[in-house]
Amino acid sequence: MVRAWIGALGLFAALAAQAAPPAVPRVPASDAGTACDQQAQPAGCLLRVALPQDAGQLAYYVSQQPGAAPAPDTALLVMHGYPRDAAHSFNAGLAAVEGAGLRGRVLVVAPLFQVAPGQAQRCHTPGEKPAQAGDALWRCGAWLAGEASSGPHPITSFAALDALVAELARLWPGLRTVTLAGFSAGAQLLQHHVAFAADAPAGVRLRHVIADPGTWLYFDPVRPQPPQDGLPTAAPMALHTPDAAACPRYDQWKYGVADLPAHLGDAAAARARYRAADLAYLAGALDNGPGPGNADKLLDHSCAAQLQGPYRLQRAQGYAAYEAQVLRPPQPRPLQVVPGCRHDVACVLPSAAARPLLFPGAR
Repeated sequence: MVRAWIGALGLFAALAAQAAPPAVPRVPASDAGTACDQQAQPAGCLLRVALPQDAGQLAYYVSQQPGAAPAPDTALLVMHGYPRDAAHSFNAGLAAVEGAGLRGRVLVVAPLFQVAPGQAQRCHTPGEKPAQAGDALWRCGAWLAGEASSGPHPITSFAALDALVAELARLWPGLRTVTLAGFSAGAQLLQHHVAFAADAPAGVRLRHVIADPGTWLYFDPVRPQPPQDGLPTAAPMALHTPDAAACPRYDQWKYGVADLPAHLGDAAAARARYRAADLAYLAGALDNGPGPGNADKLLDHSCAAQLQGPYRLQRAQGYAAYEAQVLRPPQPRPLQVVPGCRHDVACVLPSAAARPLLFPGAR
């Protein structure tokens, strides 16, 4: 089945590969005097928000200090991937803002979900700031699934994000739009967060941009079905209901809403919220196989994941078909495929193709 799907998408991938890679603005190299809007710096650019219910603190990079002029009316929050590469994700956000000609007008933010030192080496990026006393701590794979932190006062990663958004609105009261852009595992977190997020602060428009997640949250038991003849087709991708006996957990949380954790509430309400949300989708055109630069070792290859498609691009296209045929949101939310990009946040987010999704209406 996987080979047939890859064959059906081979022509598309070949054409995408021939496209010239997007011109990605280069962020200046860091030095002792680098400003926060040029490069991620732990000293001076890394703030912390106190989480509700004494759950600890969440660190986050910012491109501008509170109270500095000019006051931004837009924030771009970039959610890191499994290696918790918050500084790298932050720099990709800066490059996206620079490429859009919006430097100084958009506040760039990148949270850092910390893991206890004894576990952090499994999901750590060299040079990233380690956990400090008082930081909320998650397991490596827990935060991306919306799970709770460890310790006597746990908090879910969804609630931690909600608290950070509220803090941004408090510290930068001129904000009118907050766009949460997630890449890879960060996109998994945000795609799930859409359905369970708290209401946005008063006067703030909340948006989500989902880029190259490893798996997707479905709200119905159907999944995309690859063409059986292996030939490209212009027809919409077919959907089918898989055999649950062959893959018993394919529709359970975090792949579906069966057996939804009680603290997340009602599946029907989550589906309705997701359907109505302000959303956009991105995928790298070359993030479609196990080749170099596609982080295949980090990709979920379980039965439940494989029913969504063999690789990230195919899974994104399958979800786009599901959304168009089943969810049918009030406003179409097409998938934007980024030419020339593999599994690389520094290629996808600063691309020209991503710009209108990250900064709608920007001039």
